[in-house]
Amino acid sequence: MDVYFYEVFEEEARLIKSLVGDRLEFGLTDRTIQESGHRQPPARLISVRTQSVIPLDWQDRLDGVLSRTTGFDNLKAYKQVITAPVALGYLEEYATRAVAEQAVLMMLALLRKLPRQLEQFRRFERDGLTGKECQQRHLLVVGVGRIGGEIVRLSQGLGMQVRGVDIVRRHSFVQYVEPGDGLPWAEVIVCAMNLTEENYHYFSYEVLKKAPTGVIFINIARGEHAPLADLLRLLKEGHLGGLGLDVFEEEAEVGTAMRTGRLEKSEKATIVARLLKYPNVILTPHNAFNTAEALERKARFSVEEIFYFLEHRAFRNSV
Repeated sequence: MDVYFYEVFEEEARLIKSLVGDRLEFGLTDRTIQESGHRQPPARLISVRTQSVIPLDWQDRLDGVLSRTTGFDNLKAYKQVITAPVALGYLEEYATRAVAEQAVLMMLALLRKLPRQLEQFRRFERDGLTGKECQQRHLLVVGVGRIGGEIVRLSQGLGMQVRGVDIVRRHSFVQYVEPGDGLPWAEVIVCAMNLTEENYHYFSYEVLKKAPTGVIFINIARGEHAPLADLLRLLKEGHLGGLGLDVFEEEAEVGTAMRTGRLEKSEKATIVARLLKYPNVILTPHNAFNTAEALERKARFSVEEIFYFLEHRAFRNSV
């Protein structure tokens, strides 16, 4: 077999099959590596997303691993613990607009209390449903790269006052501030940072307490930026006015626990289950990238990268 794909959902599978055709021998599954039960790699080249944990004892049986993501912190972590010369690759940008729109979608839904509106429709009840317009609201975007920059543009188009926090100030259309100035000012905070050792658990309880009571926090970057236990505590105390998460701390473990219905196997999954009980919380399954346009690019880039690797034994976007 030339290549095996893990974590392939239905729409992605159709695109991959149509693009590969009969040019390669390949296999795929919607499961992660750990859920598949595979004791050894089914091919010398495998492709994963963010939730597969690549076994250390596979390294001598692998030539390459392609992560079908633009972020590659999962591959960086794997590279640090292996000794075999396994080629590690990732994709060029394919979902900037899609992820930015998901952040704005969550923001608008939380400002207008959409989850509670949907629940109370059954009783056609309007009590407690008064929301807020986004015009002139204060939005702080932390991490203003491609996705963060697009979030700024979209939110400025909605009439919001937007400020950005980033160690690299690359965009002329962004009003940059220091975190200590931005947090007390913000009514909505969006995390759009790349994950590094320096910003691990950046949005801790102590940091988010510096924002005003009622602040909305949204994370479409990496779950490790914001400890789930801290977010739950802030909700309990009424400090967070809304919470939108598309990514989760220890996401591989959380995803497996939720798919199998064995929440007791994961401390973080039990916290997620408790978060779901709040009417001002929106949780989505790491799905911000998933538009028809972005998915077509993702599948095409993945297949092109695989053909390139099989010919050159290296990835164009290499870790």
